[in-house]
Amino acid sequence: MKLKITLTKSPISSLQKHIDTVKALGLRKIGQSVIREDNPCVRGQIFTVKHMVKVEEIND
Repeated sequence: MKLKITLTKSPISSLQKHIDTVKALGLRKIGQSVIREDNPCVRGQIFTVKHMVKVEEIND
């Protein structure tokens, strides 16, 4: 299973940790989406910035 992660809020006024996490997920602009494998590492990153992203599950 894969996850579609969409950036919904700007990380500009956030903590540096959150800015770095959004960048590590591969997100740059609001509305941009990336598809990542569903694993504990990615789930942890999503949990850190859950207030800035929208997550959808994609079944292969």
